[in-house]
Amino acid sequence: MSEVAIVTGGSKGIGLAIVEKLAEQGYRVYNLDIVTSDKGEYRHCDMRDVSAVQSVIADICEQEERIDVLVCNAGIHRSANIEQTSQALLDEVIALNIKGAFAATQAVLPSMREAKQGSIIYLASDQALVGKRNSFAYNLSKAALASMAKTTALDYAEFGIRANAVCPGTIETPLFHAAIDSYCERSGEPKDKVVAQEASLQPLGRLGQPEEVAELVAFLASDKARFITGSLQVIDGGYTAQ
Repeated sequence: MSEVAIVTGGSKGIGLAIVEKLAEQGYRVYNLDIVTSDKGEYRHCDMRDVSAVQSVIADICEQEERIDVLVCNAGIHRSANIEQTSQALLDEVIALNIKGAFAATQAVLPSMREAKQGSIIYLASDQALVGKRNSFAYNLSKAALASMAKTTALDYAEFGIRANAVCPGTIETPLFHAAIDSYCERSGEPKDKVVAQEASLQPLGRLGQPEEVAELVAFLASDKARFITGSLQVIDGGYTAQ
């Protein structure tokens, strides 16, 4: 029987790369997203709705009778400092980035506890380690995911369940390009110049690729990483080493 993985927000960008990589490695992969996809076993799920998340995952558990891997990837970014952050904006980021991961983790743990094994991987960010300007709510949410990985690792180690956070830096995704397009529209700067500037901020001199993050996630999901838990795995081209 194939191992079973659930990836939240698996229809685009890093999430899509993770779905494809895990499927390539033989997992039966469920993609929970509001964006329809033909990659993996797609299930429409609004990760902001805790009861919906729990219901969808309960159905998967009943169907598969096992959950081996959970990847909490779904998230949004909103540019604003703390004064510019309205309560509605803060609630929006917390609902998806934090509560979505909370709901998914709660939903898979009974199955993993019974099996005495499992790997939970949170897609945090380099912003779990360093602050960045104009990113108050997002920064806060990614630090929360790093904390979630540590506490879950400690609370469930006795059941053979591992929890880790992957902390990507600047990765070239549709979300990255949308943010750059928005900035260029406001500033009038040419896009190729702005992208080149972003790349130059990384010590390795380039942007990361979703497939590179997916490789790290697949490793953490595997038995090769069976002694790694409670860790923050940085993949940022050296940015946070500065």
